[in-house]
Amino acid sequence: MLVAVAVSWLWDRTAPGSGTVPGSPARAEVHALLEQVTVVEERRKVPGYQRGCGAGERCVFGPAWSDDHPGAGGHDGCDTRNNVLARDLSSPTFRAGTDDCVVTSGVLNDPYTGARVEFRRAAANAVHIDHIYPLAAAWDLGASAWPAERRRRFANDIIYNLVAVDGQANLDKRDGTPAQWLPPAPGYRCWFAGRYLTVAVRYALPITVDDHRALLGAAESCP
Repeated sequence: MLVAVAVSWLWDRTAPGSGTVPGSPARAEVHALLEQVTVVEERRKVPGYQRGCGAGERCVFGPAWSDDHPGAGGHDGCDTRNNVLARDLSSPTFRAGTDDCVVTSGVLNDPYTGARVEFRRAAANAVHIDHIYPLAAAWDLGASAWPAERRRRFANDIIYNLVAVDGQANLDKRDGTPAQWLPPAPGYRCWFAGRYLTVAVRYALPITVDDHRALLGAAESCP
């Protein structure tokens, strides 16, 4: 069962800058999410997590960026990565003959750093697709017990859990939760806190005591 969460601010974007991101939730909204989310003492590693789907690998969240999932964008003929790029890049261009599916270029206003990042297919690593609530953290905090279909939905959730970001920022974040990592641009932390908590509440995933403290601090930058 997925919990319905009202988030009118979810996809508002802004040009690079140091202020609070327009469309960020109000402080009261983040506080309400903090009251709803389950809080646990710590994240305990659960064995068995393997993202890869090669020979001998467990492929616990299904093939990366698969179109074969039950959520939004599933079975539309376009893989999840390109769905997110098409949504999050401004002025995207598409490879001819792909029915506006394969993104070849565009500009990202990065929601983690505030930087303006040029995306080109030839240098695709400049822009990554990030799971806001990391897959490895989700596995440790409850997803290991989910049915396979629910894990595929979570891994490809373009509405709530996936966002295009600066590649280096995503490498810095890795599978860290808010206690370990928050966006380096302070004005973007309110937006991130709202997004992270929305995913946690929607999928009934907990956060740790330290995560709660970090997100409560991030909420101080909310309007």
